[in-house]
Amino acid sequence: MKDTARKFFDSGSALPLLADGAMGTLLVARGVPPDANIDELNLSRPGLVAQAHRDYLAAGAQILEANTFGANRFKLSACGLEGKQEAVIRAGVELARKEAGSSALVAGSIGPLGVRLAPYGRVKAEQAEAAFREQAALILQSGADLILIETMSDVNEALAALKAARAAGAQFVGVSFTFTRDGLTLLGDSPAGVARAAADAGADLIGVNCSSGPAQAIRILRAMRAAAPKVRFSAMPNAGWPERTGGRILYPAGAEYFGGYAREFAEAGASLIGGCCGTEPAHIAAMRAALVSFKPRSPGASVVVEASREERIPDAVEATQFAARLASGKFTISVEVDPPKGFSTHKLMAGASMLAEAGADVINVADSPMARMRMSPWAVCHLIQEKFGIETVLHFPTRGRNLLRLQGDLLAAHALGVRNLFVVMGDPAAIGDFPQAADNYDIVPSGLIRMIKQSFNQGLDHAGKDIGAPTAFFVGCALNLCSRSPEKEMKNLQKKIEAGADFILTQPVFEPGCASAFLESFRREYGELKAPILAGIMPLYGAKHAAFLHNEVPGMSIPEEVRARIDRAGERAPEEGVRIAVELLKDLRGIVQGAYLMPPFGRYDLAAEVIEKLA
Repeated sequence: MKDTARKFFDSGSALPLLADGAMGTLLVARGVPPDANIDELNLSRPGLVAQAHRDYLAAGAQILEANTFGANRFKLSACGLEGKQEAVIRAGVELARKEAGSSALVAGSIGPLGVRLAPYGRVKAEQAEAAFREQAALILQSGADLILIETMSDVNEALAALKAARAAGAQFVGVSFTFTRDGLTLLGDSPAGVARAAADAGADLIGVNCSSGPAQAIRILRAMRAAAPKVRFSAMPNAGWPERTGGRILYPAGAEYFGGYAREFAEAGASLIGGCCGTEPAHIAAMRAALVSFKPRSPGASVVVEASREERIPDAVEATQFAARLASGKFTISVEVDPPKGFSTHKLMAGASMLAEAGADVINVADSPMARMRMSPWAVCHLIQEKFGIETVLHFPTRGRNLLRLQGDLLAAHALGVRNLFVVMGDPAAIGDFPQAADNYDIVPSGLIRMIKQSFNQGLDHAGKDIGAPTAFFVGCALNLCSRSPEKEMKNLQKKIEAGADFILTQPVFEPGCASAFLESFRREYGELKAPILAGIMPLYGAKHAAFLHNEVPGMSIPEEVRARIDRAGERAPEEGVRIAVELLKDLRGIVQGAYLMPPFGRYDLAAEVIEKLA
C-alpha cells in the first residue's frame, strides 16, 4: 500500500492541512433523529452522507473523514447491526472516496469501542485489539488513505487501536484525545502524558479533538507539543462547549470565531486542523479563508514551545460559564435553593427546572441553612447540573469541618463537576436541629479561599503535597453591604479579596443607598473593588416575615417604609414583595453586577417572577 498520506503531509507546505468538520451533529441538524445510528446512514441514507462530504470539500477540506467512527463490533451489536459491519464500512469509505476524487485524501475514522477496557472494564486488551484490527482492515481494504483514531479518553484503548491499525497494514495513523474542562482526559491523564505515550508507541500524528472549543484546544496543543516536539500534531475541537437549550444540544462558537483560531493553530505548529461536534461547512470555510492570508514562518524557522510540567497546566482549565458571564460584564442572576430534608429531590428539581426556564444564570445550593439537617448540597449541585445543564454554586462553610475533611470535601465537589464555590463561615450548630453537634473549625473563610486559590488551584494541598492536577474552582465570598460595623466588614472583605476571592454574594439588601455608601467608603480606603458583586435580594412574603427578618436576624435591617408596604398589602404581600425586589434591583443595577435571589419558604415561583419582570 502506498503511503499517500505521508507524502501529502511532507509535500513542503508550511501551512497545516485542513480536515472536515462534524458528521454526526451536522446530520442531526439536517433532520436525522438524534438517536439514529450515524454509521448505518451510509446504507440507509447515503445521499445525505455524500452531501455532507461534498459540502466540506467545497468549503476547502483537504481530508475527508469516512463515516466509520462507531463502526466497531461492540457499538454495532448494541444497535442490532452486528451483521452489517463490512457493508457499513465499505459504503462509508466509498462515499467519501467518490466525493474526494483526486482533490482530497480519505481518512478512516475510528472512535472508542463504547466499552471499558481492563482494569476499568471487563474487555481485555487483546479483545479490544481484535475489534480495532477488524475495523481498520475493512477501512483500508475499502480504499482509505490513512486512519484517524479519535475522541480517545483512555490511553490504553488508544494504544490498542494504534497497534491494531498497524497490524492491519496502516502506513499513516493519527491518534487524537478528548479532554474535560479541567484539561485532563476522563481517566485523569494530562495532555503531556498522552502525547508522550502516543509518540513512544509510534503515532504519526497526535492531537486533540472534541473536548471544548478552540480556546481550550490551543492550550492543550501547546502542552502536547512541549512534551513531544518531534511529532506532527492536530487540533479539531468542538464549536464550543455544548449547551442545552429548549431540550436541544447547541454549540455556541460561530464560524467566524472558529476560523479566527486557524492561524493560532498554525502558529502553534499544528499539521492538521479541522472541527468536531457542532462544526459545519461554514466553520471549515472560515478556517480556509484564514489560512489563505496566513504567512507561515520560513522553512527553517522553528516553533518555540514553552516547557511546562505535565501535572500542572492551570491555563488549560476552562472558565466556568458563571465566571465567563461575570467577566463579560453581563448582569447575572443567581437563585438560592435549599437541599431537601429527606432523600426525595422531586420538588427541588421541579423548582430548579422552573428557575432555569425563567432565565436564572446559575443556581446556588445552600449547605445546612440555619444549621438544620439536610441532604448534602454536593449531590444537589450534581443532580441539577446533570439534568438541566445549568451551573450551580456550592455553599461551602468552614464551620464544623476540620482541615482534613475540608480538603476531602473539595476534591469530592470537584470530582462531581462542581466548580463554583461560595465560601462562608456557616451557621452555628447551637441554633439548629442538633445544638450538641461539634462546631469547631480549623480555618476561617479568608484562609479557605487562600488555600483553594493558591494551593488547590495550583495542584497542591494545604501541606504543599501534589494532588495530581490543579483544581479549577471559581470562589466567592460573603459581604454585608449594610453592616452596622462597616469598618470591620470592609477589613474582612479586603482579606478575602487579597486571598483571591473571585466574586461576592451579599446578604439581603433593602436599602440601595446603604450599599452605594459602603462601596464608596471601600474605594476610599482600599481602592477600586474589582470582584463582581451579586446583591442579595429576598422577596418579602408577608408582614410577619418582614418583622422577623428586621428584629431577629443579625445584620439585617428593613426600612420602615418597606415593612409598611408589605403590611398594607395584606394577603397580596407576596406580590408586593416581588415588586419591591424588582425595584431594588433596578436601583442597584449601576452599583452591582448581578442579583443573588433568596426566595423565602421554598417559594421559587417568586424568584421566577422577579427574573421575568427584570427581563
